[in-house]
Amino acid sequence: MTPAARLSAAIEILADLSARRRPAADALKDWGLSHRFAGSGDRAAIAGILYDTLRRRASAAHVMGSEEPRALVLGMLALMRGLSVDAIAALADGARFAPAPLSEAERARLADPSLEGAPPFVRGDYPQWLHASLRHVFGESVVEEGAALAARAPLDLRINTLKGEPDAVKAELSHLHPESCRFSPLALRIKLDSEGKAPPVSAEPAFLRGEVEVQDEGSQLAAILARPVPGGQVLDLCAGAGGKTLEFAALMDNKGQIYAHDSDIRRLKPMHERLARAGVRNVQVRSPRGAEDVLHDLEGKMDLVLVDAPCTGTGTWRRNPDAKWRVRPGALAQRTAEQAKILEQAAHYVRPGGRLAYVTCSLLDEENGAQVRALLNKREDFSPVSPTENVLALGASGPALAEAALTSREGLLMSPRRTGTDGFFVSVMKRAG
Repeated sequence: MTPAARLSAAIEILADLSARRRPAADALKDWGLSHRFAGSGDRAAIAGILYDTLRRRASAAHVMGSEEPRALVLGMLALMRGLSVDAIAALADGARFAPAPLSEAERARLADPSLEGAPPFVRGDYPQWLHASLRHVFGESVVEEGAALAARAPLDLRINTLKGEPDAVKAELSHLHPESCRFSPLALRIKLDSEGKAPPVSAEPAFLRGEVEVQDEGSQLAAILARPVPGGQVLDLCAGAGGKTLEFAALMDNKGQIYAHDSDIRRLKPMHERLARAGVRNVQVRSPRGAEDVLHDLEGKMDLVLVDAPCTGTGTWRRNPDAKWRVRPGALAQRTAEQAKILEQAAHYVRPGGRLAYVTCSLLDEENGAQVRALLNKREDFSPVSPTENVLALGASGPALAEAALTSREGLLMSPRRTGTDGFFVSVMKRAG
């Protein structure tokens, strides 16, 4: 496919998203199935155009004066990819499979794609209804935080120390030009190409042998800050596909016992294969069994309970840009109710003197600090561990993380702008006794 034809395809898929309000991945998959002539490179390039447009949807609409799919894609080319009006016109020239030629009005707008005077939620490319919540957290820097969330995310890997030595793994992946990350001693970062495409890491021998896992540095840091102790008893209550479970096993050197549970058995399915590939031997998966309480024997016995809570995912907008336009106030209310219930449940499994780690990939106080404060008001036997104390688990990079992140009595908040990671909130609470 020509670059112009790829542009037309992205406009077509964006129109489908607008009409049917569904995840972008589903729309891309359906388009690929009905256009089998498109190769893998074509599909990747089209996905890059689509996701970049969703990242800059608000600002592109402002520049073009329209929310039509064509206008959004053209505006993105000027704002995010820095194309001149002549370069855009060369793509949209009306040739076969190309978008129709630019109108005079479109040329005028693309010639001066300024956001001067635009509202903060437009300059930061986030939903207007979330402005008050984000400003409550970030204050005057809310636009800059939003803009960082509208950028592309790099590809982060975690070195699995159960299978490989960090220096050896980095050397084996040298053809991908990995760089050590800023805070996590286990993290490698691989830059995307100019169109936002990542290399096929899952086909690399190091991945197939279990020496590396794909995991954002922020997620890696959250697991380290939870401080699982070798030989300890750990419950990962919302384990999902097992990213943090696997990291816990490596941090614990396969010693002790980790119990992995999730209320939805479907989310646990990928974990079994991942555990085998990673060489993990100290994880027991406790799958749900209808109304049966499969965790009753763990009450009051865990050294550490991790709640990687279901949330709005506002911290992952770089990776899931369509999600920020699909989230609604009702979803936030639903998530906060779920979080409060899960946190109360989790507290029952912590032994006296044990710890409860609460993690979200959200930037909203409603899902973060407010949830911790609510639990502490109900459970006087729990108290928060100071983030400045907690970051010492990282060693030399700990103080730097505390300085870069936003810290409060309740916990530590990472964001793309501040820490170069996805947005993650981490709170650690200790039970008296």
